[in-house]
Amino acid sequence: MYGVKDIIKKSFVEGYSAVDITTKTVVIALLITAVLSLYIFFLYRAITRKTFYSKNFNISLVGVALITAAIIITIQSSIVVSLGMVGALSIVRFRTAVKDPLDLMFLFWAISTGIICGAGFAEFAVLLTIIMTIMVFVLNHIPLAKAPMILIVNAVNDLKEEEIMEVVKKRTAYSGVKSRNLTPTSLDLTIELRTKEDADLIRDIQAIEGVQSVALLKHDGETGF
Repeated sequence: MYGVKDIIKKSFVEGYSAVDITTKTVVIALLITAVLSLYIFFLYRAITRKTFYSKNFNISLVGVALITAAIIITIQSSIVVSLGMVGALSIVRFRTAVKDPLDLMFLFWAISTGIICGAGFAEFAVLLTIIMTIMVFVLNHIPLAKAPMILIVNAVNDLKEEEIMEVVKKRTAYSGVKSRNLTPTSLDLTIELRTKEDADLIRDIQAIEGVQSVALLKHDGETGF
């Protein structure tokens, strides 16, 4: 005669110990995941603006999606296996920091694709891919304010700063001194500015008597607004 505890235990184990997952189901889920993850691979390569493109990271997006799909399929097959896998995965630690938010988005997208396809909702994964593609391209082409440039001027003494700033204000829409380094014999100025007359600005400053060197640096950093 079974007690209440035995009935609950027997019902739980027999009811959830296995789900009928055929080889065909597994193959289809993994193939769909592979196709979508390859699409993520090519999309990431197309829109990334990094100077040093990491092919290894891009390949890992495909691998992460497939591995995640395989894990989700395995978890569905048995509640016992799923509990054991959760325990095993809980000890995994990742040491590599993801510094670019765009990389983090693609990584989470790849993981989500694996989860959705592994759970058997491939149509949702396709819909997610379509919407994400549209949003990425739309947001990627929204024009932003032009990043400021950095002007570095070296002069013989601080008496030239007023003349330098007068030329800067004349040739720029915005300017601000970021650093000022003064020694008994020289002055080093670092100025953040926005201008469309960069060539004329350099020539005008270089023409000032006492200015030894002028450098104007451009960068691809993010703007503050």
